[in-house]
Amino acid sequence: MADDIPLSLQTAYADLVERCAAAAFDEAFPEEGTFIAKTVRGNRYWYFQVPTAEGRGQRYVGPETPELMERIGQHKMARHDIRDREKVISALVRSRQFPQPLQKMGEILSALARAGVFRLRGVLVGTVAYHTYSAMLGVRFPASSASALQTIDVDVAQFSEISVAIQDRTPKILDVLREVDESFRPIPNLRNPTQATQYIASSGVRVDFLTPGRRENTDRPKSLPALGTDAQQLHFLDFLIYQPVPAAILYGAGVYVQVPSPERYTIHKLIVSRRRNVGSGKGKKDIQQAESLLDALVRKRPRELRAAWREAFGRRGMWPNLLGEGLGAIDPNIRDQALRAVDASRDVISGLALRFAAPAARYDFDRDVVTFLGEAGGSPVRCAISREALEDHFGADGLDKVGRLEKFRENRETIEAMLQKKYLSWPVEDVGAVLIKSADLPRLRRQIAQKGDRRQAR
Repeated sequence: MADDIPLSLQTAYADLVERCAAAAFDEAFPEEGTFIAKTVRGNRYWYFQVPTAEGRGQRYVGPETPELMERIGQHKMARHDIRDREKVISALVRSRQFPQPLQKMGEILSALARAGVFRLRGVLVGTVAYHTYSAMLGVRFPASSASALQTIDVDVAQFSEISVAIQDRTPKILDVLREVDESFRPIPNLRNPTQATQYIASSGVRVDFLTPGRRENTDRPKSLPALGTDAQQLHFLDFLIYQPVPAAILYGAGVYVQVPSPERYTIHKLIVSRRRNVGSGKGKKDIQQAESLLDALVRKRPRELRAAWREAFGRRGMWPNLLGEGLGAIDPNIRDQALRAVDASRDVISGLALRFAAPAARYDFDRDVVTFLGEAGGSPVRCAISREALEDHFGADGLDKVGRLEKFRENRETIEAMLQKKYLSWPVEDVGAVLIKSADLPRLRRQIAQKGDRRQAR
């Protein structure tokens, strides 16, 4: 389970993000100029207009939001507090609560930010984005995920439609990267050697550009004109990078970036983990990250997690199956917590079934239930039926403990069938457990009878 980070550190990080946002805004629009709005298909977008030798030039600011309007209103009023931000970052890192990227990663992200990649609605994805969630959610992820911080890959995604529509440009990405390391070179695409979606340095550091694909993954690149590069098309990516959130990379005085919301990142990892090659290390890392995030989200953001789950699970095609398979690969306790948070049942996970091997039953006086163990997916499940259910529906009224146990044994096959039905097809009530209450019996009897009728009909 992820440990909570002290509130003082969470507050310091949230304040740092705001200060980095203000600094990035002023650095992006330092000249004398004017903010102007354009309406496109009913939506308002803001640009910064400056005089040039050719007349007037415009730089993209962003879609109109209350936050952007406040930022425009305070333009050039933000304090240039580089040293203060550096001190805050140093304190956060020294606390050993928040992760920090490798120096080379920090340099690359700083260069991309200065070039305008994140201002032009590029979204940082992958493991570097994952490690911003620790501070964002106020949790410290398990040590098992710490080694993933040493990644030498940077992944940036952008909607191609946005890249065309915003009418602004960064310098060519290769030029931006070579400001950090002259050894950066493009990796030619196999389908078209004149296009590149990946850039690699002699040290092995790699920067990949991605964009959503409408169907299955394809090796055909797609142009991102706003970022001066081509990008690899990936299925499921549109879900991930929709409505990104701001974050600060703990490097230098802070690098202001956009990352997927943690709940969308989690759902996406569950899905893509099933698309990896069998035995892939990336698939295992996907599950580790999803597991750590689910553990935090069920406590910190259950409503947001529920909304993301319902959107993904409601999509057609392979989405529900892949989501269920991914969820079935994580720790059963975290799985049940997540299912309870999203108000879903365990039968979304294919092949999960509650089984019994005639375990001994006992009477639990503290809970007033007959209890015994079952098994599902290789993990134990605590099974029980209440005294009221035995009295109201199985003839145990007025009997003592011995009599109730005897009535349970007489009706064990029926009770086990009901436990199996409730465990799989009802919304999760208890983590690693299932209890039949008296009020459950009428509905359970109807469901089992309907199932029997369907079998006879076949």
